[in-house]
Amino acid sequence: MTAVLDRQAAPVASPATGIRPPRRNRRGGSRDAASRPSGLVAVNGLLIVGSAYMILPLLWLVFAVSKTASGLFDGNAFSFGGAFLQNLGRLVTTDDGIFLRWLLNSILYAGIGAVVGGLISVMAGYAFDKFAFRGKRFLYGAVLIGVLIPNTATVIPLYLLAAASGLTNTIWAIIIPSLCNPFSVYLARIFSAGYLPAEVLEAARVDGAGPIRTFLKVSLPMLVPGFVTIALFQFVGVWNNFMLPLIMLQNRDLFPTSVGIFLWQSQAPQNPEFSTLVIAGSFLSVLPLLVAFIFLQRFWRAGLSAGSVK
Repeated sequence: MTAVLDRQAAPVASPATGIRPPRRNRRGGSRDAASRPSGLVAVNGLLIVGSAYMILPLLWLVFAVSKTASGLFDGNAFSFGGAFLQNLGRLVTTDDGIFLRWLLNSILYAGIGAVVGGLISVMAGYAFDKFAFRGKRFLYGAVLIGVLIPNTATVIPLYLLAAASGLTNTIWAIIIPSLCNPFSVYLARIFSAGYLPAEVLEAARVDGAGPIRTFLKVSLPMLVPGFVTIALFQFVGVWNNFMLPLIMLQNRDLFPTSVGIFLWQSQAPQNPEFSTLVIAGSFLSVLPLLVAFIFLQRFWRAGLSAGSVK
């Protein structure tokens, strides 16, 4: 009995203070001391590498747009030059300001593809989620298959269809394919299924609203943040599209910035002065994307049901 009483008691948490002994992992060490430092180093290291991969090219572009053709290949890459205004002036005056036309073409193609194409995708995703109709599973399976097919694989079939319809070398050859995006339809169905309760639609039906009125007055306002997200994806996708306009268009006046800059880049080996036009054009072509993200990011943080309350 004495030996049992003399044995050292294990630490027990006091009910008054709530102090517990430190938890130990299987190796006997403290869990925080064993795993936190290496985990923080690994995570922070990956974040630093990923940030550098995304930021350094844009940072180099900011410095390069201020340099002359000879300065692009001499000296420090991350240093400012003194030809920023000169390069922008040459950009907007070369070939009677053809780059400004290319920029307006890109805004037209991407704007229509984002707004109209985003609305079509939202309606299709809403229909796949809320309605029951014959062939629904087969059609949605076709949409998922379309998500897996890269866009470059569809360029030649689209060109053959456009050639048979007489739409090549027109703006419709770029706009019409941008109105249907399988990935946007998939995203719209996810938004509709996750953030549009069936009780809200049932209440609208009880109040006498038909399917079209229910979508326009109740569902669409609740899906505005999702629509903005899809529209941004559409805008970036159409803006960066290169293969489709390269195949479809022959008229320089219809080129977007991606094809126009490529045209100048192909002439840079023979004339190094075109390299400054390529850099300045790339710099200006990034600005509309930044503006779109800055002004529309507030919709991502807004409540997805704010539209129905209003």
